[in-house]
Amino acid sequence: MGIAELTAFFGWMTVINLSIIAFTGIFLVFFINVVSPIHQKMFELSDVEIKKAYFKYLANYKMLFITFNLVPYIALKFML
Repeated sequence: MGIAELTAFFGWMTVINLSIIAFTGIFLVFFINVVSPIHQKMFELSDVEIKKAYFKYLANYKMLFITFNLVPYIALKFML
């Protein structure tokens, strides 16, 4: 597998994961009142704890996305 194939792989992986982050963020903004009570009952957490968990999830996902998708893609683009 050459650099061009790796670049294409990381490029598509970046697009897919970025759309997951965007979809999740938009979904939480518009439907937090629907989803939050369900998760409160499932995990027995308060409203404040659920919102912190959502924020922590998005923050961790974003950090992993940048580290394992975006940075390798940019590095490979520089190598071409």
